[in-house]
This record gives sequence, C-alpha cells and structure tokens, in this order.
Amino acid sequence: MNAVPAIPDGMHSVTPHLVCRDAAQAIDFYVRAFGALELIRLPGPDGKLMHAQLKLGDSQLMLVDECPEWGILGPASLKGTPVTLHLYVEDVDAAVSRALAAGARLVMPVEDMFWGDRYGIVEDPFGHRWSIATHVRDVSPDALRAAAAAP
Repeated sequence: MNAVPAIPDGMHSVTPHLVCRDAAQAIDFYVRAFGALELIRLPGPDGKLMHAQLKLGDSQLMLVDECPEWGILGPASLKGTPVTLHLYVEDVDAAVSRALAAGARLVMPVEDMFWGDRYGIVEDPFGHRWSIATHVRDVSPDALRAAAAAP
C-alpha cells in the first residue's frame, strides 16, 4: 500500500476551483492583483486550460477554462455569481488598490466593520467577487451581536 497524505502538502480541506472564460488571462490578473504564485498550468489540446493551480498566501486556488459543451461555465456566462471568495491580507487598503490597478471593479469601498475587520469588495474581470480584509480588532460574541442588531 502506498502511504500518501489524504490531503496533499500545501493544500487545505477546502480549495476554491474557479471557472473563467479565459483562465490564462485570469492567472495573469491574479498574479498582478493579488501577488499569486503560479504553481502549475496544464493546457489541453485546444489550448484552453484543463487545470491550473495558484498559491495566494498560505492557500491554493485551482482554475479551469470554461467548457460550455460540458456545462462548465464561469460568472461571465452565467451573468454573475452568488459566491464571494474571502482573502485576508496584511494591508487591505494596499491590496484593494493593487486589485483595482490590475483591472478589478470596486463593489464596496474599504472601511472598518463592526466585526473587527477593515474590509472591502472587488470584482475581478472574470466575474468573481473577492472580499478582502485585514483583521484590526477582536470583538467579543456579545459585542458582535449587539453591533449587528444596532440600527
């Protein structure tokens, strides 16, 4: 029996796997916008990406090109997404500025939030939404409930 880890080294239990209309351009964007490191890129015979993996901070992200004939569609084809990817960074203001400079669209400006994060939201050019935050203060569960209930 081959003893290999059930979860490969460098991976976590949950890993986002994004579908993009142009995954190669998405990789370039994520490198510019978020400082991602490209780990692997596997093009198929038609040049579309069958699989790619990036590293963002201590986490990995998988990408694939759209494949409409298999029902694999990204947010651009679906007219949006109900999913938001959350990214913790050291400096949210700098991270959002970098993402905007790389071509993201601002959805929610960065501001201090009642739950203790400085937080903002951008949408990348491929339709994926990213909430970006820096944790700035701890908030007790009671204070969190009170703040959430406040008008």
